[in-house]
Amino acid sequence: MNDQQEPKFRIRARHTESTVTVYQAYRPEIGRPAARNGRFPASWKRDRMTWIKPSFLWMMYRCGWGAKEGQETVLAVEISREGFLWALRNACLSHHVPALHGDSAAWKRQLRRAPARVQWDPERDLHLNPLPYRSLQLGLAGQAAARYADDWIVGIEDVTPLASEVHALVRAGELQRAAGLLPEERPYPVDEDVLAHLRA
Repeated sequence: MNDQQEPKFRIRARHTESTVTVYQAYRPEIGRPAARNGRFPASWKRDRMTWIKPSFLWMMYRCGWGAKEGQETVLAVEISREGFLWALRNACLSHHVPALHGDSAAWKRQLRRAPARVQWDPERDLHLNPLPYRSLQLGLAGQAAARYADDWIVGIEDVTPLASEVHALVRAGELQRAAGLLPEERPYPVDEDVLAHLRA
C-alpha cells in the first residue's frame, strides 16, 4: 500500500493471533535485565507513565537508533492482545478535540481518570522523515502500567543489534536491504468502536 492510500489513523503492528509487539527504549541497567528475564527489574518505575509504540521506525526516531542517552537499549515487548485492547478501550486522547470531548474541562476530567492515553504522531521512513499518516503511541499509567508489567507481557527481546544493523545500512545508502530487515508491521484489526474515541 502506498502512502497516499494509507489512512491517516490506523494501528500497524507486528502481531500474532494472541500477541502484539510494541517497542520501548531504556538505559542498559533497565533494558538488559528486562530482556534477560522477560520482566522489568525492580528499578523500573511503575509510578511513571510509560509509552509503548507498535512502530519500530517511530521508536528509532524517538531514540535516535539507540544513540540517545538513557535510550541505548531498544526492547521489543510482546504483549497479549487482550491487554492491548483493554488499554485502547480505557484510553483518552492526549489532546483536546472538541468534536470528541466537548469542552476542554470535560476532556481534562476524562484525561485525569483514564489509565491510558493515546497520541498519533507522524509515521517515519527509513531516514526518519515524517510520512503523511500517523503512528499510534500508547501511554500507560497507574493501573494500566501495573497490568502491563505484571500481566500483559509475554516476552521481551533486546533488538538493539537490529537497530544498529538497519541504521548502518541506511547510512550506507542500502535502503532495500535495510527495509528487508524491518519487522513486518501489518494493519492491526480492531473494531471501529475501539478507535472511535481516539481518532483526532
